[in-house]
Amino acid sequence: MKRIKFKHILSIITFLCFGLRSIQTFGFSPDDKNSKTIEIVASAKSKGTKLDHFWSFCVGAGRANEGLRANWLEQLKLVHDSCGFQYLRFHGLFHDDMFVYREENGKPVYNWQYIDELFDRMLQTGVRPFVELGFFPAAMSPKPTCFWWGGHGTPPAHFDKWKMLVENFIRHCQARYGKEETHKWYFEVWNEPNLGGFWNGTQKQYFELYKTTVTAIKAIDTVLQVGGPATSSYHPDEAVYNRLKSKKEITAEDFIGVECKGPWIEDFLNFCGKEKLPVDFVSSHPYPTSYPIDNEGNGLEISRPVNCTYTDIQWLRKTIANSKFPHAQIHLTEWSSSPSPRDHTHDYLQAATYIAKVNLDCIGLANSLSYWTFTDVFEEGGAGDSIFHGGFGLINFQGIVKPAFHAYRMLNQLGDVSILRTKMGILTRNSSTGKLSGLFYNYPAEVIAAAPISKGSCDVAEKTLATGKDQGLSVLIRDLKPNAHFTVEILDKQHGFALGEWRKMGSPDPPTREQTQLLKKLAMNTQKEQIRSDEKGMLNLELTLSPWAVVLLKED
Repeated sequence: MKRIKFKHILSIITFLCFGLRSIQTFGFSPDDKNSKTIEIVASAKSKGTKLDHFWSFCVGAGRANEGLRANWLEQLKLVHDSCGFQYLRFHGLFHDDMFVYREENGKPVYNWQYIDELFDRMLQTGVRPFVELGFFPAAMSPKPTCFWWGGHGTPPAHFDKWKMLVENFIRHCQARYGKEETHKWYFEVWNEPNLGGFWNGTQKQYFELYKTTVTAIKAIDTVLQVGGPATSSYHPDEAVYNRLKSKKEITAEDFIGVECKGPWIEDFLNFCGKEKLPVDFVSSHPYPTSYPIDNEGNGLEISRPVNCTYTDIQWLRKTIANSKFPHAQIHLTEWSSSPSPRDHTHDYLQAATYIAKVNLDCIGLANSLSYWTFTDVFEEGGAGDSIFHGGFGLINFQGIVKPAFHAYRMLNQLGDVSILRTKMGILTRNSSTGKLSGLFYNYPAEVIAAAPISKGSCDVAEKTLATGKDQGLSVLIRDLKPNAHFTVEILDKQHGFALGEWRKMGSPDPPTREQTQLLKKLAMNTQKEQIRSDEKGMLNLELTLSPWAVVLLKED
């Protein structure tokens, strides 16, 4: 392979030279600029620090009813087994296509069969529900407000029937799955109430919904974990937003040094503090765009700088620390390179590099950063017209994995001890086996933005993919076992890039059954090389990473 080479001969001079610089790799900031060659020196016996895999805590899906399909369930098993996801969150649990609630002669009738089927299969797969409580059944809120399937987001005049629905749901779950199991679940009140359609009401009405819901749940079992407000995107002050709207062209550079804040979060925490309501976790959706939908319904989907998720979470941590809930967990229950289900960047290699970079940048800042979504079996705006239509999923409708899937699969193979972090990746150790693993990437310095949006066509995605320069990386690891075996796995434009393989076929749409099976195989075909340390337990690895490449180094 022309882009990567491996050196197995250790030079004492190289070791001494690198050793003088090794301490620099511990000074980490996601704002660091790339140098010509990144040099990493580490010892396999370094004590290190605990590393929580917050990236695999939770993942998203479209709506509950989609989870009753065979391909959705097959793909859930694949991402659980490969990427390690522990929880799953989705919309529409109480929507009418789940047949949960109706009224006969003015009295409520509950039917839990569809929810039971979904939860049973999830738990059998090894994935727990991160329960999003919403939307309203039509009997409580007759007029649909969003999506082709008609989510009901208009709050009723009173929440009495909602309260009874929540109470009966909680009691049913505990009767079926047991208190010990449900104590491990999370209950999030609604989704993105700051955006019209999801919530066709006021902030005051949402706060009343939260009060009604959390009070009802805690009255049944105080251990159950409840939170919110699940508001979407982080925005600058109104003055900054108005200034940006007046510009002919807005770029990520316009957001450098601009603090963005999560909507409603400060007000939510103040309300709960005043009303003495519990908040076990604070949730929000830090998409790296500004105002995916503003208050007037206008779109301004501008990619902010690539480090904006890092700065957004820092703002959130500070805000929670200064509230009456300083110990609340932080669950970022939706996140992706953009909030658009028709952003072609989601199908491209740069989505994977963005995932790797942001998750490694944000280590230790949150309890979860939940990718939206694991699958293109997703129908908020209807079905995609092409097998690669820019859907959110890590896997497309046909079950073909995208580069983003590989990013999470590689992250899942990291250890639970961080030995060394650098601006280009991380080196870890598994505390149980003692074996090492590392993840490295080349996110081009020329791309200031967070994997720029490519809507309407693939033009921006193609331009972004073609941007950047090769990046040198030297890794020197000592104190290994003699002749320790490692695998180096490379994800790049030629390997593990499903869209590229599809185009080589002539872009068949839809592909035949035979072509689909071949694409599934090719999409998994990252490049793998075997290397080993020398007889003294030294490994000297030199890489040249092409733009957007992601590399996993793993001790066998």
